[in-house]
Amino acid sequence: MGENIYLFMIIALAVLAITDLVVGVSNDAVNFLNSAIGSKAISFRTIMIVASVGIAFGAISSSGMMEVARKGIFNPSEFVFAEIMIIFMAVMITDILLLDFFNTLGMPTSTTVSIVFELLGAAVAISLIKIVNLDGGFSDLPDYINTDKATEIILGILLSVVVAFSVGMIVQFVSRILISFKFQEKPKWVGAIFGGFAITSIIYFIIVKGLKSASIFSPGILVFINESPEMFLLVNFVLWTLLSWLVSSIFKLNIYTIIIVLGTFALAMAFAGNDLVNFIGVPLAALASYDGWVSSGALASEYTMEGLSTAVQTPTYLLLASGVIMVITLWFSSKAKNVVKTSVDLSRQDEGDERFEPNFLSRQIVKYSIKASENLGGIVPAAIVRKIDKQFEKPYVYIPKSKVQDLPAFDLVRAAVNLMVASVLISLATSMKLPLSTTYVTFMVAMGTSLADRAWGPESAVYRVAGVLNVIGGWFFTAFSAFTAAAIIAYIIHLGGIWAIGFLLIIAFALIGKNYLSHNKKMKESKLEEKLERAESKSIIGVIEESSSNISLTINRANKIYSQSIYGLSKHDIDILKKSKKGINKLDNEVEGLRDNIFYFIKNLDESSVGTSNFYITILSYLQDMTQSLEYIAKAGYKHVNNNHKKLRFNQIKDLKETDVYVGQFFSDIKEIFDSKDFLKLTELIVKKQDLFEKVDLKIQKQVERTRTDESSPKNTALYFSLLLETKDLLVATMNLLEIYDQHANVKV
Repeated sequence: MGENIYLFMIIALAVLAITDLVVGVSNDAVNFLNSAIGSKAISFRTIMIVASVGIAFGAISSSGMMEVARKGIFNPSEFVFAEIMIIFMAVMITDILLLDFFNTLGMPTSTTVSIVFELLGAAVAISLIKIVNLDGGFSDLPDYINTDKATEIILGILLSVVVAFSVGMIVQFVSRILISFKFQEKPKWVGAIFGGFAITSIIYFIIVKGLKSASIFSPGILVFINESPEMFLLVNFVLWTLLSWLVSSIFKLNIYTIIIVLGTFALAMAFAGNDLVNFIGVPLAALASYDGWVSSGALASEYTMEGLSTAVQTPTYLLLASGVIMVITLWFSSKAKNVVKTSVDLSRQDEGDERFEPNFLSRQIVKYSIKASENLGGIVPAAIVRKIDKQFEKPYVYIPKSKVQDLPAFDLVRAAVNLMVASVLISLATSMKLPLSTTYVTFMVAMGTSLADRAWGPESAVYRVAGVLNVIGGWFFTAFSAFTAAAIIAYIIHLGGIWAIGFLLIIAFALIGKNYLSHNKKMKESKLEEKLERAESKSIIGVIEESSSNISLTINRANKIYSQSIYGLSKHDIDILKKSKKGINKLDNEVEGLRDNIFYFIKNLDESSVGTSNFYITILSYLQDMTQSLEYIAKAGYKHVNNNHKKLRFNQIKDLKETDVYVGQFFSDIKEIFDSKDFLKLTELIVKKQDLFEKVDLKIQKQVERTRTDESSPKNTALYFSLLLETKDLLVATMNLLEIYDQHANVKV
């Protein structure tokens, strides 16, 4: 029976390993796709093919990293087989849950941080159990934990933040000063030298350092490289510089695109070589432990695990199978694309749509950074500052903001630097058998290069810094939660045995399934969801045509939000009111987005179309007035019910429902007109303006009379008056919108 339990655990760990590979690649795809996708140097299909080949090569070369899972965090000789299996099971269950949680949020986190702190948490929990059973003290803990190696790994991860950011910033700053943003206009030899330097770095650190364990080089070549690295680098630099010049001069190929292709391959390979241990290292260590225990014939509670301390070569077929799973996940995971978007948005050269709201810390960092920059600017001679500024001048070509998302997030030079620096740093760590966080490195390199490129301007800096703080905060949250969760799960397994494992596995897969279904539902909803579109026309006629669908959509959503608010209030249902509040917040954000686009809209106009800007601005003003009234109605009802105030009285509910009926009919008529673009019918609606206002005034007068006679609730009375007054304001804003549309649209007709 005992052997069957551990066989079940091995099978469960194998299933968890496959799941972890899928979840892990969804999280880490950002590491090697970010720069190539952001630069749009090559097609998405080509990027995926290159990355897939890189993953396959990297997976084969990662065998030496597997030692981290076996002896990097704890001393295996201090544990017996039964305890080791508890540690490994707790680690894998915790890992897939944490990574899936972050993927669902669309936040990149570090698989290295999670696996290291999970191993540490589970090992500490089991160690403390042993210490208590042996009547030992907390001072005995270092006997069980490999504190030197664990400290080296953790400090390496933390230090990688500073190193990656600094190196990325310095290399990008130097590259931009030498090449500038007008790199296409530079002589061919400039690009050739950059290509020689970049490709030599990639070749040395990726191919030589990364693939040496794959035995693709003869011993003679490796001896030459190890004994004469300077000569090897010099020969490579000269060779690749000449080839870069020939390729760009004779074959007319873009050397920066070639660097991006090679860099994407190199970074994907570095990722697989460094991070595969995070996904399958623990199950492979468990399999090695199981084989040793079975062959020993000893009891699970007596067989000590000294065997894990010896170096073991992982079978190539297992590494290759893992690489295949990673490649398949890369092609089909929608979560991977969601995580990539976060990183690309934060390193975008232009303002774009910011995904993070500024916070106190981000505002203070930007504030003091600006002051420091101004002080530094006073020290550097003005002539040097002017020369540097000239190299950072970007060729200006106006692009409507609605088309910005179709443009590259940054240029080829920055993409090449991102890939070169990140792949070099990761491969250097891999050659030292140090499980560096690829997420930390690639993300911080991208942030460093974007800062050096002056992408964090006054319009975007506070949002970018907030985004970086959010992502880094997520990593530290990962460390804390990984340690804590793994320790708790290890203790639960220790207490409950096979039943606890079965229960935890069911919970783990149920949560992953739920998150998967929820994510797919959100993706489908986002594809079906209609959104307000930004106007780009230069004439009033064009804006009328373009914005008519916006008016129709706004009116339709306003009608739903208003009806939902009244219905939720009549039922005293907090959930319905919460939905209406959420709906108006979303609509308000979209209208605000249209207002933010006014600068770009006006810049796109020619001198003969200035009147168009007044028309467009006025439309947006009335749309905003409508959303403000709806926002008050939705929030007032929510606040009333959420504070557990008395329900509205029957007569009040009846009057509000009657109001909802004629407001709903009014909005439906407007939607029909704007859908059909039959603007001649607007006059008929505008004529009804006074009738609508009188209906609302009549409801207000009835409440005044009720208040004087039998109304006893001040809160109900205040809410009722507020709703009717805001309804009137909503109708006023809507009528103003119809009148200006009638004035201009029917001139056209």
